[in-house]
Amino acid sequence: MARLNPISDAMTAIKNASDTGKADCIVEPASKLLGSMLRIMQELGYIGSFEFVDDRRGGQFRIVLNGRINKCGAINPRFPVALAEMEYWETQYLPAKNFGILLLTTSQGVISHNEARKRGVGGELLGYVY
Repeated sequence: MARLNPISDAMTAIKNASDTGKADCIVEPASKLLGSMLRIMQELGYIGSFEFVDDRRGGQFRIVLNGRINKCGAINPRFPVALAEMEYWETQYLPAKNFGILLLTTSQGVISHNEARKRGVGGELLGYVY
């Protein structure tokens, strides 16, 4: 199967596994970008642990789910977001203020929209989780 958007495929796999009550899921192919997104989701408590498993085809991530994900997804196309526009994008993708996170790629790495606001940087939208 051809993978046109690995980030979207990964977020869909996580959402589907969470919806069906599974304890873990496997996402492939692994990438540094996806690993950075998973690290933020783990730090904020949306997923449990995750580990890289080398399968000689690019690797995969095994993710332990903790049942805290209501919805997650990738944002396509990757819209550029200035600091002043952050609230607009929050209303587009998150159900309520201070509920969920937007994941952004910035010059300082992959961070949540709250961290971007603290650091005073903008970036490009990658995905959302709540």
